[in-house]
Amino acid sequence: MSQQLYDHITKYVEVPDRDYLRIPQYFETVNLRKKGYLLKAGSRCTYNYFVLKGCLNMYFDNEKGMPQTVQFAIENWWLSDYLAFAGQRNTGFYIQAVEATKVLRITYTDQERLLMEFPYLEKYFRHIFQTAYGASLMRVKHLYALSKEEIYFHFTEQYPEFAQRVPQYLIASFLGLTPEYVSEIRRKRLS
Repeated sequence: MSQQLYDHITKYVEVPDRDYLRIPQYFETVNLRKKGYLLKAGSRCTYNYFVLKGCLNMYFDNEKGMPQTVQFAIENWWLSDYLAFAGQRNTGFYIQAVEATKVLRITYTDQERLLMEFPYLEKYFRHIFQTAYGASLMRVKHLYALSKEEIYFHFTEQYPEFAQRVPQYLIASFLGLTPEYVSEIRRKRLS
């Protein structure tokens, strides 16, 4: 098993030694160049992705045809269109590499088999989904409770790893701001 995935799993659940070499058979490694795609709108969502190295951007095209970022994923984060993945349906989202990225991927069928063979991993995935759902709720709260300027600075202060790695136009998209507005408030703060 990827030591990185193993370390991440063991933060939440205990993995018996005998399973260390059996779990990896369910995963496949994928290397992606910057701006390469793992998923495109209109295609069937067949994989769940664990980021080993790099950064992913999940987005959809809004009514103006402009990309609207809904989520990022960096090392040790999972990413998929979970509704489409669970239903094995077509997605309305894109998943694109922000930088050169390496992921482990697992199909829906293999994930179901993995959970049947190693039931303790249900607890692991429950922790992952609870954390992701909680983060989504906090994002919605901030969008309603903070000014646009506060939203931007809160994000960059809370998540400096994104502020340093992700282009400003993608951060602006994620926060519902325009790149021009982000440039303006950054200039204002520096002066």
